Amino acid sequence: MEENELISVDNNNATVEYTDDNIRHLSDMEHVRTRPGMYIGRLGDGAHAEDGIYVLLKEVIDNSIDEFKMQAGKKIEITVEENLRLSVRDYGRGIPQGKLIEAVSMLNTGGKYDSKAFKKSVGLNGVGVKAVNALSSQFEVRSYRDGKVRIATFSKGELLTDKTTDTEEENGTYIFFEPDNTLFVNYCFKPEFIETMLRNYTYLNTGLAIIYNGHRILSRNGLVDLLNDNMTATGLYPIIHLKGEDIEIAFTHTGQYGEEYYSFVNGQHTTQGGTHQSAFKEHIARTIKEFYNKNLDYTDIRNGLVAAIAVNVEEPIFESQTKTKLGSTNMAPGGITVNKYIGDFIKQEVDNYLHKNSDIADVMYQKIQESEKERKAIAGVTKLARERAKKANLHNRKLRDCRIHLNDPKGKGLEEDSCIFITEGDSASGSITKSRDVNTQAVFSLRGKPLNSFGLTKKVVYENEEFNLLQAALNIEEGIEGLRYNKVIVATDADVDGMHIRLLLITFFLQFFPDLIKKGHVYILQTPLFRVRNKKKTIYCYSEEERINAINELSPNPEITRFKGLGEISPDEFKHFIGKDMRLEQVTLRKTDAVKELLEFYMGKNTMERQNFIIDNLVIEEDLAS
Repeated sequence: MEENELISVDNNNATVEYTDDNIRHLSDMEHVRTRPGMYIGRLGDGAHAEDGIYVLLKEVIDNSIDEFKMQAGKKIEITVEENLRLSVRDYGRGIPQGKLIEAVSMLNTGGKYDSKAFKKSVGLNGVGVKAVNALSSQFEVRSYRDGKVRIATFSKGELLTDKTTDTEEENGTYIFFEPDNTLFVNYCFKPEFIETMLRNYTYLNTGLAIIYNGHRILSRNGLVDLLNDNMTATGLYPIIHLKGEDIEIAFTHTGQYGEEYYSFVNGQHTTQGGTHQSAFKEHIARTIKEFYNKNLDYTDIRNGLVAAIAVNVEEPIFESQTKTKLGSTNMAPGGITVNKYIGDFIKQEVDNYLHKNSDIADVMYQKIQESEKERKAIAGVTKLARERAKKANLHNRKLRDCRIHLNDPKGKGLEEDSCIFITEGDSASGSITKSRDVNTQAVFSLRGKPLNSFGLTKKVVYENEEFNLLQAALNIEEGIEGLRYNKVIVATDADVDGMHIRLLLITFFLQFFPDLIKKGHVYILQTPLFRVRNKKKTIYCYSEEERINAINELSPNPEITRFKGLGEISPDEFKHFIGKDMRLEQVTLRKTDAVKELLEFYMGKNTMERQNFIIDNLVIEEDLAS
């Protein structure tokens, strides 16, 4: 055997040659297309805010934001065509034309390695826009500089055209891209996800105007606007807003349970937090405790807290390419730590504010006392509930966990693909359990209908066995930072009882863990209502319209089955509905949803008012299975 030739054995005991021919070198663009997950996290079809097509857009906008931060250009124009393709035009300095091709097609090439030029940039690794180019079926870049425009077009990272002409347009950069639908299969941009992203950019960059399909988005009050636009509960006192050279914070207390945080680094929304968010939580509680000079518990101080923090870090280190969690420990290389910088700022500024605004300090203290009183009132119940939950988990009575957590009970590090199905009844939970991917999918089985928790205190979470065990399974007693599953999926029958269980569970989350919904972790599983089949083909239908289309396609006289419960679907069939293509409907929560009023009407004690509404809106439907 030659020195450069090896023999390996595959799983079927057949020999496989490993020679020089197996060694390949991928070009930069080929590598991105071969391993897209290394650059944008996940692919997806745009149905979820974390899908890759939004990462592509973000990477392009980040470069324009960096221009704004360098005081070059105060306007960014973003146009979306048919929710399939986009263009971003800024009015910054424009990419240096001599290196335009390299800047968009060669990895580790860019102008952000020199911290003097981009001291506190979001992107420092010379990857972002190259990934957009490689993963797009159409990509065009234009650099407008000093009366000249250089235009280059690409397809899947391959250069197609390159020309330079005169222009009268203002300096800046224009990028157009259409994601490759062979990678992002059946993708579609959702306007609501794009608008949320753009509004976050304006909150962090006051004075920046983003023109989105002709609509102007602007923030004049930074993080105050962010909280006002996102809070679904009324603040107990005016939002406290404090700014420093590289830090901005805003916070207030509300009457809701739990804590709610929005954190940013260099304008990047760090949805999974990181060192800056942890530092804020630690020091805001410590400073408030020291101000009152009382032996207050940190959980009481932070209960009901809604806050936003934004910091600028020199050469930030993120824990993934999608930049959703800050890993940096220093504000700058060799400089003060993130923890100390944030701690010093909060200690001085928040303490000064509370001393100068005694009326707000009084309201805050009253809220903390109320939280303390409630916590102490259920202290005994809490201890017993934790012991019951621990025993139940040990005996695996309610939770059938997934493998990624069996050796990691606390769920350190939220796995993106991890999910838990919450279902009711032995037959339904049995079908899902037998059909699931045991590596990433867990199942929690309810016993009957959950309690209507509207208007109740958190004591019920510990007194009610179902809620207590569910809280323990999710590991959210101390807040959603301990959440063990990225997706919490409510899986109930598509009948009246199933809808009622679904509503009761959502009420529970809204009442005690609203941030679980706000952060996009709660979903409804859509399962087929009908199966239409003949000897050659089976079609599963999720609506009456799909049923009719399936009947027409499979005519004449196909067999039609109406699924009335999850337990009626065999495990062999169920695996098709909870696989990679499973249909999920995300539960969302916005300020305009008027949650308090909705819950009061549908879940409150206004029996006659609700009864009259049902009578007035009653619709008699035919048997759809006929």
